[in-house]
Order: sequence, then C-alpha cells, then structure tokens
Amino acid sequence: QVRFVETGGGLVQPGGSLRLSCAASGFPFSILAMSWYRQAPGKERELVARINDFGGITNYADSVKGRFTISRDNAKNTVYLQMNSLKPEDTGVYYCNVPNSPNFDNYWGQGTQVTVSS
Repeated sequence: QVRFVETGGGLVQPGGSLRLSCAASGFPFSILAMSWYRQAPGKERELVARINDFGGITNYADSVKGRFTISRDNAKNTVYLQMNSLKPEDTGVYYCNVPNSPNFDNYWGQGTQVTVSS
C-alpha cells in the first residue's frame, strides 16, 4: 500500500530554517521523481519543489528558489526539503507525492504543518 509520512514541521520565526522529511513506502521509490507541495489556508495545493529519480535534477517554484533545497536518499526511501530564510508566506501544510502521476492522486499523507511567525 502506498504511504507517505511527512515530518519535521513546526513554528519558526521569519528568517529561520526547518528540514522536512517524507518517508515513502509501497511503491518503487528509487525509479520515480518526487515532489514537495504545500497548501496555505484558503488556497489550493501548489508545487514547491521536484527532484528526479536519482536526484541529479531539481526544480523549484519561483517563490522558493535560492531558499529551499530538495534532496533524496533512495536507500531510505526518503525525500527531504531544507527550508532556509523562511517567510510568513511559507506557512502551510507541506506534503510529498509522486508528481504528474494520476495513480498517486488518492495517496496523500497527513502532511506536516509549517508556521512562520514572530
């Protein structure tokens, strides 16, 4: 069974850092791209970052470029999101999933809450 477990969120002051982790299971993790998404209150879920299967290619939303870094450890079936220089507009629930694959549309995890506030 496909499963995503996101951890590492919390309350942080503007300018602070957090590292999110997503443990995946139930599918061939190492041969699929992975993405982080976030959903702010009252807004639709948006793509934050994407990483290809072996980790050599990454893409970011313009709003997080230069501040966030996505990485993965295929031996641990885990994808990470290092978030630096956090801003209040980064507040939201962060999720991971396989991008551009309808097969995974029904397998969202519980997400991890990130709140950036002074």
